[in-house]
Order: sequence, then structure tokens, then C-alpha cells
Amino acid sequence: MKIESAGTAAEDSATANLRADTRLIRSLVIGIFLFMVVYALFFAQDFFVPVILAFLLALTLRPVVRFLKKHGVQEAVSATILVLLLLGAVASAGYLLSDPIVQLISNAPSIGQKLSERLSGLKHPFERFLEISHQVESATDATRGPDVQKVAVAPSGLVSQAAGSLLSAGTRITIIFVLSLFILASGTMFYEKIIQSFPKLSDKKRALQVAYDVEREISRYLFTVAVINIGLGSVIALGLWALGMPSPLLWGAAAALLNFLPYIGALVTIVLVAVIGLISFDTLSYALLAPAFVLLCDVLEGQFRHRVLVVAVGVCWCDHGSALARRNQGLLRSLRGLCTT
Repeated sequence: MKIESAGTAAEDSATANLRADTRLIRSLVIGIFLFMVVYALFFAQDFFVPVILAFLLALTLRPVVRFLKKHGVQEAVSATILVLLLLGAVASAGYLLSDPIVQLISNAPSIGQKLSERLSGLKHPFERFLEISHQVESATDATRGPDVQKVAVAPSGLVSQAAGSLLSAGTRITIIFVLSLFILASGTMFYEKIIQSFPKLSDKKRALQVAYDVEREISRYLFTVAVINIGLGSVIALGLWALGMPSPLLWGAAAALLNFLPYIGALVTIVLVAVIGLISFDTLSYALLAPAFVLLCDVLEGQFRHRVLVVAVGVCWCDHGSALARRNQGLLRSLRGLCTT
């Protein structure tokens, strides 16, 4: 009996060790796979970013296309009209903002010089550190010997770099609109491909209903966020205009676009407005009014979005949230059965 119990204990221990090793190997494989996915997305961002943005834009406009189809307008026609309207709006905004952008780029050297002069009082604590670093650099150069030749590549101008960036942005915007046009004009092709993988008719109906519900909620959320950002940019532009900031329309548009990036976009907007305020106004106290106003607008917008909007969406979800959850449960069961077969 003792021998049998000892053998059983050894088998249980071996089984436990095997399970632990299996879990470890599985975790390592998943980690390697996720790392490879992130690596691929990072180096292929020029391809994936326009594609993802095109899908999001098409997802936002899909309910409008479906609404127009119910009233007799073909999907290709409505998609073309919507995309052309959006493209015209973007082109108009770019035309209105072209003069401030060109002026800002042309004045970039003087902006840097003025900012350096305004912040000259802050350089004194770092002068000793800079002197030591220069001494170390000169000593390092002396040890290399006189025969070492340095090849310096002259950097391209700021205007050429900005022109290249604007051209790249214009190309990406064009790709996004063209892809979204094809996605919207394709109609329900993607949904048909999805529901074809389900064997039962009830599962097909459930999957289609879940897809429509998710599409409607995501579209509503993205549209609401876009409206909030446009309102925030308008308020910031009006406030900066009242404070006498140069090119208030440009900074309002920048605030609206950067606000799609949580926290980081607001921080970048505040820093940019602070820099322009420091070189535009004589007194430091008045120069800090502009970034303080932008910070106040961002704080109020965050409170509105995360409290009022979330409560409103929660109230709307109370009506059909449970039904959507039940559909998701049934859809997951169907997916699990499909995978096992």
C-alpha cells in the first residue's frame, strides 16, 4: 500500500509539474506572439493606420448610408456624396488654415530665437553643467587624434521638412477617404461574409443583429466625441481670439484634432499655446493666460465627457443592453460550437 501511495503521489507531482510547464510555455508563446504583432504594427504603421482610420470613418458613416438606403438612395451614391462632403470640408479647413501654417513655418527660426531670449533667465543654473559637458567633449575629441575626419551631413531645411510632412499627411487623408468610400459602397458584403460561417439560421440572425448593434453604438460614440471635440476647438479659438493670440483658428483646430488623443493631446496643445503666448505677449503673467484658458477648457470638457456623457450613454444602454448581452452570449456559444466542429 505504501508503495502504491508513493507511486500515486509521484504521478500527481509529475502531472502538476507538467501542467505548470504547459502553462508557462503557453504564456511565453502568447507573449512572443503579442510582441511580434506589436512589432509588425509598429513597422507597418504607414499601412495599418490609414486602413484602421478608414474602417472607423466608414463605421461612423454606416448608419447614415443605411438610413438613406431605406429612403431609396443607393449605397454607392450616398457613400460618394458623404465622402465628397467630408473631403470638401477637410479641403476647406486646410485652405483656411494654410496661411497661418505657412506663416508659422516661415517664422519658426525667429520663434526659436524669441523663446530663447524670453527664457534666458533660466539658463544660468545650467551654464555650469553645459560648460562641464563641453570640456568632456573637447577632451574626448583630443584623445581621438588629429587624423580622424568627421563627415557632417547638412540637415534639410525646416520648410522642406514641413512640406514633406504635409504631403505625407495629404496622401494619408486621400487613402483614408478612398478606402472608406469603397467600404461604404460595398454595402453588407462584410456582414454577409461573417454570417456565412454560422450553420444555423438563428445564429446567422443573432450574429447580424449583434453586428448592427455594435456598429450603431460605436458610430454613436465616435460621432459624439467628434462633436465634443469640435465644440472644444471652437470655444478655445474664441477664447484665444479674445485674448489676442495670433492665429486663434489654427490653435482651435489643433485642440480639436489633438483632443482625440487622451491627455497627450491636451498636454501638447497647452505647450504649443504657451510657447506662442511667451513670444507674442510682453508680460509673463498675460502670456500664461492663454495656456491657463486652454487647461480650464480641457478640464471642463473632461468633466462633461466622463460624467454627463457617460451617464447619458448608460441610460440609453439600459433599454437594450440586456438584449445585446443575451445576443452576445448566444453568439459566443455558436462561435464555440463552430470552432469545435
